Amino acid sequence: MIHKFDVVVLGAGAAGLMCAIEAGKRGRRVAVLERAERAGKKILISGGGRCNFTNIYCQPEHFLSANPHFAKSALARYTPAAFIALVEKHRIPYHEKTLGQLFCDRSANEITYMLDEECRAAGVKIFLNVSVRNVQRTDEFLVCCDGDEFRAPALVVATGGLSIPKMGATSFGYDLARQFGLKIQKTRPALVPLVFGAAEREHYCDLAGVSAEVIAAFGEQRFRESMLITHRGLSGPAILQISSYWNKGKPVQIDLAPERNVTATIRDDRTRNIAAARAAFQGALPKRFAIRWLDLHAPAAKGAKDTWSKQELDELERRVHEWKVVPTDTEGYGKAEVTAGGVDTDGLSSKTMEASKVRGLFFIGEVVDVTGHLGGFNFQWAWASGAAAGRSV
Repeated sequence: MIHKFDVVVLGAGAAGLMCAIEAGKRGRRVAVLERAERAGKKILISGGGRCNFTNIYCQPEHFLSANPHFAKSALARYTPAAFIALVEKHRIPYHEKTLGQLFCDRSANEITYMLDEECRAAGVKIFLNVSVRNVQRTDEFLVCCDGDEFRAPALVVATGGLSIPKMGATSFGYDLARQFGLKIQKTRPALVPLVFGAAEREHYCDLAGVSAEVIAAFGEQRFRESMLITHRGLSGPAILQISSYWNKGKPVQIDLAPERNVTATIRDDRTRNIAAARAAFQGALPKRFAIRWLDLHAPAAKGAKDTWSKQELDELERRVHEWKVVPTDTEGYGKAEVTAGGVDTDGLSSKTMEASKVRGLFFIGEVVDVTGHLGGFNFQWAWASGAAAGRSV
């Protein structure tokens, strides 16, 4: 069967649904094709099931891209306030958790229901369990599926990245971009746990579940949030954030006691040794981690009654603020919240998200080389890039 529309959107995730809503409100006949059995599956699992749907402090500097200026236009024209207004219109209760992160009070289901309602109001038709076989273009786009063909002058690719394959993630969007001559910035897992090397795993992984507030740094990037020890390495917000910037084979530097002078109390003691250090460090770090870390990093023992020198204490203080960890790898796309890299922004309009060399072809959301920090920024990019395309198709 042949279906004719003004716009065909591939993918019923956050970006695809927002694009469809905006286009439908402008009177466009819109079809959304989704390979899963329901729309918004990734929305449902986000934020522990409560959907961290935006961040009130969203700014361009919270995003990674080969072109750091690309996201500015879309983000400026569809702000967090615009999405919050939509949430409030549907009377969805929400709260700020930390650092501007907004979550539903009850369930992420309310966001998907809201988007479904907006699609219905805009006359958008959503087709589920649709497998796209190939896409062709003559005077319009022809999307061939099992037994059906969808034709439209505008095609919007909102197929997401490679993150969480068990949710249905594939390389389809990147393959389609290459088919039409667009370049791809190398993809990699982002917002993902890091894996210890063999020695560090032996030293620390029996402490799985222990967390502490730290500053994780790589290059010029620094994130002060919690760190979590896992059975394989490190996770928690600070580590997920820095993972997006980390290069394999290089060390991540971790300040275990931000803005604290941990050895200050030891310096005042008559006995400056491991016993005094354990007492001091347990005031700054979880007990088990403090003991383990000191066993591995404290100055060499001289004897029960001997004391450490000022230089040794200085070195101990430095080490606690500059713990260097060289991960062997990340946990990969299976545990990554998003995919960094993607469709090269040099081939897209920052205002409309349209491919500069292929009229009527748009790329939005995670498939594009724009990746947000943890905390609602990737959803805001999905809303903003989706709205930009939806207002242009």
